[in-house]
Amino acid sequence: MGNIKKLAGQTIWYGVPTIVHRFLGFVLQLFLTGLMPADEYGVVTQIYAVIPFLNIVFTYGLETSFFRFVQHTDKSRLYNTLCVSMLVSTTVFTALLLAGTGQVADLLRIRGHETLITLTAGIVFFDTLATLPFAMLRQEGRPRKYALVKVLTIVTQIGLSIFFLIVCPWLAQKGMVSWYNPAFNVGYFVLSNLLASAMALLFLYKELTVFRWVFDKVLWKEVMRYSLPLLIVGFGGMINEMLSRLVFAQVYPYPKEETDTQLGIFGAVYKLTALVTIFINVFRMGAEPFFFNQSRNEDAQLTYARVLKFFAMALGAVFLVVSLFLDLWGLFITLGKDKRYAEGLHIVPILTMGTVFVGIYYNLTVWYKLTNRNMTGAYITLAGALITIVLNILWIPEYGYTGSAWATFICYAFMMVSSYLLGQKYYPVPYDVGRILFYLGLAGLIYIAHAWVRSLHPGMITVHACGVAGLAIYMAVILLVERREVAALLSRKPR
Repeated sequence: MGNIKKLAGQTIWYGVPTIVHRFLGFVLQLFLTGLMPADEYGVVTQIYAVIPFLNIVFTYGLETSFFRFVQHTDKSRLYNTLCVSMLVSTTVFTALLLAGTGQVADLLRIRGHETLITLTAGIVFFDTLATLPFAMLRQEGRPRKYALVKVLTIVTQIGLSIFFLIVCPWLAQKGMVSWYNPAFNVGYFVLSNLLASAMALLFLYKELTVFRWVFDKVLWKEVMRYSLPLLIVGFGGMINEMLSRLVFAQVYPYPKEETDTQLGIFGAVYKLTALVTIFINVFRMGAEPFFFNQSRNEDAQLTYARVLKFFAMALGAVFLVVSLFLDLWGLFITLGKDKRYAEGLHIVPILTMGTVFVGIYYNLTVWYKLTNRNMTGAYITLAGALITIVLNILWIPEYGYTGSAWATFICYAFMMVSSYLLGQKYYPVPYDVGRILFYLGLAGLIYIAHAWVRSLHPGMITVHACGVAGLAIYMAVILLVERREVAALLSRKPR
């Protein structure tokens, strides 16, 4: 149990800045829905659907490779080699992206917004260059600076967004600024992101100054053999979420204005799964180096099994927090004038449980990272992407974003089950599948019962009281069934 406590400690240290960073980003998105109608927010959704894909291509798995190879390689030589590789590739990729802004705009169906593509290229450029300095902070156990830089970056973006979207229009009305262009509304938000990403590099100047132009070709080839499959694996985190939005704009059989509106609603309600996504990202921050370190221990598989059980228990609770209080979460995305955002709340539980599946999938991926079978993970991701594309093409024309939500659910379920079955073949881990299914099933049944109560329209107080009761029942069952495990986890004595 001491190993579980260690992971919990690492999750707290590196998770707090992630929570703050993602929460402030979530607030920023809510801020946008209050300022922009759904059709304009649809353009933002398209742009930010592309950025995660570009981030994965630009970084091509080097962060995970850094954690893996630093255990048996000179850190300075490894860091410099990877920095040279990333600097050169980032420059080339950015130049190609800038040269093809028109083609990218056509692909995203946002012709006339080529400037946004240019700004996006700058965001990805700066974010990529900050990847390895951030990895070094994590590897060296410097969470305070990691937290500071992450928080300062998003605070800078929020401050600039408020300045451009609220202060500047007011100044323009007063005749105090002449350069402000109201028609560039969406562009000012993306510009704020670009400036904040550039500021992050300034905050990381000490990590950047240790860089030397040293390149070990032999080491680089070894790292590439390990990391390139992770380029595909990396899409597993957002392949469904982002790809579904890109496909949506291509196959939704209605005029562009209606498509942008529906896409804006879909993007806004998807943000309500942020609590689950934040929890998963927090876990991954501590779990990735932890799993590599634990692999040397004889009882590593038992530790991995225990971790997944606790992780699944926690995911079930977060799922209920989101799904049982939809009315309250819905208020956040309808604070502005456009109430159409609330039309999509019914897909939130579907998307949230799908996100739970992908969280479990991340936990299960330890087997191919430890056995150097990253290509197998890539095949799972490609199969999931194929399922996403096919189901979205089939269901979006008839069911809209509801069909896309179910495609997300099915894709993530497939990836989770496939990773488990293959993992048991190549790196058997005694996961307590029965308990995990029991807790997730219990969470699902509690949500269904609560949805039935809501359908009776008993009043908001009764609905929310039942939500609290449902969450309490779930926690009580866990404390009853897992009382020994929970007691051992909370105990200060080593076990």
